[in-house]
This record gives sequence, structure tokens and C-alpha cells, in this order.
Amino acid sequence: MPKIELITQINAPIEKVFDLARDIDLHMESTKHTGEKAIAGKTSGLIGLGETVTRRAKHFGIWQNLTSKITEFDRPNHFVDEMVEGAFKSFRHEHIFSENNGQTTMKDVFVFESPLGILGPLFNWLALTRYMTRLLEERNRVIRGASEQ
Repeated sequence: MPKIELITQINAPIEKVFDLARDIDLHMESTKHTGEKAIAGKTSGLIGLGETVTRRAKHFGIWQNLTSKITEFDRPNHFVDEMVEGAFKSFRHEHIFSENNGQTTMKDVFVFESPLGILGPLFNWLALTRYMTRLLEERNRVIRGASEQ
């Protein structure tokens, strides 16, 4: 399964960064180019343990719904969201936070499995891993901008 790991340094307190990373409205801001909307479950504000959100967005020219659930939660250090239903065969997105001298390190570990059977690894290599990395990088850029205000 492909694994994307990103490290983002943010000049803001860990609690602020943690909460912005789980803010559904800010997430939609970071994916506005996909037309993303939260359509079911928790659709606005801060998502927490056991809560789900269903988002509708256009990826690769196709409108898709994806439902994810917060399965682990330890504020302000760590939370995990996992796909419950959607286009992937599976995904797990781990969000890890640490703070040193007022600067927060946000680490993303995103592990996913494509839905395309034996063609999945080829699609991952050709497009999906790069596409998901760019989505996560944009999300992190928006979180950094909001955190450092």
C-alpha cells in the first residue's frame, strides 16, 4: 500500500494547529478547487472522536462521495481519520503533532489502497500518489496560514 509522509513546521501553538487540522470548514477551504462540500455527518466546525463526515468533491473529473470517521483522538497530540465508505479500497490518515519552543511540527502519515484491483498499483504510480500528496500539501499550506495569523 502506498504511504505518504509529510512534515510541516508551523509557528503557532500546538493546540491551535491541532484544532485547525480537524476543522471541517478549513478543510473545505483547502479543497475548494475540487468543489468539495461536507454533505452528511459533522458538516461544520471541529470533528471529534467517533464522528463522521461525508464529503462530495470532484476528483479526476468524477463526482465522488467519501465518508471518513475519527477513530483515534488524543488532543493536542494525535488523531486518525479512516475511510468508512468511498472511492478508495481503504485509507488511514494519521495526524501527529509535537511542539518545541512555540513551533508546532505537524506530521501526516497517509496510507491508502486503490480500488482498481491489479491496475491499482499502476494508477498509484502514474497519478494517485502524486495527486494525494498535492492535496495534502495544499491542506497543510492552508492550515499553516490560518495558524500563523
